[in-house]
Amino acid sequence: MNRSYLFAAASLTVACVITPSPTLATCGSANCFLVTGSAEGVTPKGAVTFDLSYRYIVQSRKLDGTSSVGEVLTPRIDFENETIEPDHHREIRTQNTLVQLDAVWGVTDRLTLAAGLPLINDRDHEHFDDAGTPSEFFTKDDGAKGFGDVRLGGRYAFLVKSKNLLVGSLTLKLPTGQYRLLDSEGDINEPTIQPGSGSYDAIPGVYYARILPRNLECFVSASRKLNGENDLDYRFGTETLLAAGVSQRTGTRLTWSAQIDARQTGHDTYLGHLVDSTGGTLVNLSPGLRLHAGEASSFYAFVQVPVHQDVNDAQLAPRTGILVGISRRM
Repeated sequence: MNRSYLFAAASLTVACVITPSPTLATCGSANCFLVTGSAEGVTPKGAVTFDLSYRYIVQSRKLDGTSSVGEVLTPRIDFENETIEPDHHREIRTQNTLVQLDAVWGVTDRLTLAAGLPLINDRDHEHFDDAGTPSEFFTKDDGAKGFGDVRLGGRYAFLVKSKNLLVGSLTLKLPTGQYRLLDSEGDINEPTIQPGSGSYDAIPGVYYARILPRNLECFVSASRKLNGENDLDYRFGTETLLAAGVSQRTGTRLTWSAQIDARQTGHDTYLGHLVDSTGGTLVNLSPGLRLHAGEASSFYAFVQVPVHQDVNDAQLAPRTGILVGISRRM
């Protein structure tokens, strides 16, 4: 990762400490990975918060490592014959759309239970099949759409002070989404196009926030997604998320924020073999605004601007993404 981005993230982290106070892979898959302010921390005892969000990301930037390339060739996973076919697809574009409902419940003032329901997981995908052969053809019919994998978990506040909050979390991702949907030729579609993964995954995490002078608040967060293997013998690469940022409430209705988000993903594996063109490192700069409608409701919007992208082998990388949502505490 470029030193300037690491320095910026480290600077935000240090400020929090010393100042008083949501899959890069074959065929391309991406999702927003940022701290929204609705799905972190803890909820007061007895309160229930619902959060409905819409996320949109287009992957069409052709990269090999950090370099732009003229074409992206990725392998095909032939589940029927249990083989990996190298350079089978010539990738063009993947449009990712996600609608998600999150619900959190304050069991006590320190313990919060959370559920994430991916209501719509839609990937509109374009590529050339059988690349480099006489039978090569273009198709835009190999995308997939459906309900995704549900996440259930809990968060516990280990430290609650007037200016400091430290929260640990543990989340279990359940294989509720389809992962055996067929492509236009009647074969099992690429794993990263599917709405679900077919595996049970564990996600431990930590979140720290600190109040600064002038009504500023800063945070750092980290999580690691430990993926299981599904019954097709496919395992997505382990994913690490890091974020650091600041926010400030101005007046009674508006809060602005800025954060740096980093995502590092390892290679996927199939039958114990590494899958080319999967995994990599993405770093985004994510400014955002939140409009408060009283103390219980708010509307928010974030823009994710790529500032560093380093993919394994050749892949489609995401362009600027958006996330908008509404949050309501009952």
